[in-house]
Amino acid sequence: MAQGPYSDTVMDHFEHPRNMGEMDGADGMAQVGNPACGDVTRIFLKIENDRIVDVKFKTFGCAAAIASSSMTTELIKGKTIDEALKLTNEIVARELGGLPEAKMHCSVMAEEALRAAIEDYRKKQGEQGDP
Repeated sequence: MAQGPYSDTVMDHFEHPRNMGEMDGADGMAQVGNPACGDVTRIFLKIENDRIVDVKFKTFGCAAAIASSSMTTELIKGKTIDEALKLTNEIVARELGGLPEAKMHCSVMAEEALRAAIEDYRKKQGEQGDP
């Protein structure tokens, strides 16, 4: 049964987050924060042949922030970079069974962290001179 403003899916991802942790030697990594609430999300990507083969996250924040990060990692694992870039915060919120309006910024933060980590990966690829 849903607790308070959160769906059962949000609570499941909060209580049992998927892909939580850090990654040594990540191909792309980014940290973003939300000054409005003090939440911080860090996303690590392992990319092979333009595909996200592994992803980890660390989030300091509320249930919605942790659940949004967890769901984001689930939705992008195994996807190509271009597929991952199509993920929006609205999709994350929908997959979580909805978020209260006051917590939608948590799904935005997860999307921003993903995009920044992909940008970090692309910058590193450019520096290495890979195609």
